[in-house]
Amino acid sequence: MRTHEPRPGERTDPASLATKNLTGNRSMRRAALRGTGSLALASAAIQVATKVLDQRRPLRHPPSGMPSSRRTAGAAAFATAATLETPRLGIVLIPLAAGIAAARALSGAHAPTRILADTVLGVGVAAATCHWWPLHHNAPANSAPPQLPVPALPSGEGLVMVVNSNAGGEVPAEVELRTLLPKADVRLCEAGEDLHTALRQAAAQAQARGGALGVVGGDGTVNAAAAQAVDNRLPLAVFPGGTLNHFAADLGLPTLHEAADAVEAGRGGTIDLGRITGDGTCTYFLNTFSIGVYPELVRAREARETSLGKWPALAIGLLRVLADGAPIDITLDGQHRRLWLLFAGNSRYDPPGFAPSYRPTLDDGLLDLRIVDAKHPFARTRLVAAFLTGTLARSRVYRETTATRLRIDGMGQAGDYTRDGEVSPAADTLVLDKRSHALTVYLPASR
Repeated sequence: MRTHEPRPGERTDPASLATKNLTGNRSMRRAALRGTGSLALASAAIQVATKVLDQRRPLRHPPSGMPSSRRTAGAAAFATAATLETPRLGIVLIPLAAGIAAARALSGAHAPTRILADTVLGVGVAAATCHWWPLHHNAPANSAPPQLPVPALPSGEGLVMVVNSNAGGEVPAEVELRTLLPKADVRLCEAGEDLHTALRQAAAQAQARGGALGVVGGDGTVNAAAAQAVDNRLPLAVFPGGTLNHFAADLGLPTLHEAADAVEAGRGGTIDLGRITGDGTCTYFLNTFSIGVYPELVRAREARETSLGKWPALAIGLLRVLADGAPIDITLDGQHRRLWLLFAGNSRYDPPGFAPSYRPTLDDGLLDLRIVDAKHPFARTRLVAAFLTGTLARSRVYRETTATRLRIDGMGQAGDYTRDGEVSPAADTLVLDKRSHALTVYLPASR
């Protein structure tokens, strides 16, 4: 491990940092994907409807203007869908869509009622996408008031921070952090070094200084840091530095700048930890635990998510893993079950279904359980049909519930389990429960 010194040619000025923060905007990507998909669906609907109408129309009447109808409906669909995902885009897109419709009306090509119908179709298609692809929730989860005092650390003084260089982030995080928190003790854990040792040493230093432990990395890295923070009774400062950063997003800290502001402001809260006990060992999960085909489903979805969007990628991933995977036989709380997958979330997740994305709260004391049963006849076919038609909640092969404790026997046959994206070998018996308000974390300064 080493502390960071800027590499030759690296820019740490505010303009460079601002440019980095503007790239990779997930909200814009989601808006573009939803808008493009809605436009394609609206255009297809117009094409089908126009062919039907033209077949019924007497020959003396000219064919309807399908290209202009597609432009009107497509513009309305794209503008509505993108605005639903990212409302600020509506300031530009809605007037543009209205202008396209108005130009068509002024040209006299079609009656106003036809133009209105095309516009309504486009808006309806965009709204319908929310049935299969729920809107993303950007607000941070709520957490309880702090149980331990959280020190305010101006310029990061007293913060001992470990940066995992292998976490998968796009930008050298330690460069930006050196600018944002110049008095912080920034330690880079490089390839080949043991992350757990680095975190243990950092926690000891933070405790000696009466400060806080910081971590820069993905969810697996944050998981390891959380265990050290709990063991040493330290507040944890989470800086997003991985590929997905689900936990940092739930805290309301999607950028390094916002996390640095939280450390300097000294605002904190306590959250629950999911706990896994088996063979005398105890591990934690901040986000999720899963067995069966769920880990492979997540990997298949994430491989296509950037290009297709979460829900289309999920549909393709579901088809693939159900075709190639095999169910597992385990015992849940004394009842034998044959399952395709079992998912347990640390606190309740939204939306329902196979792509839980965010949590309204991080301290409800509950495990969010999602189970797909493999015993029912044609379980795979019924599951895919329910997912594609948006009727998953009413399917008999799928179940959602909550619990405070879950015992799983027969895990030796099921193989490994996944927690916060990291694969671990499973003991034959595992017990899942919660440690309520076990971890103190820094929260957004503006919250």
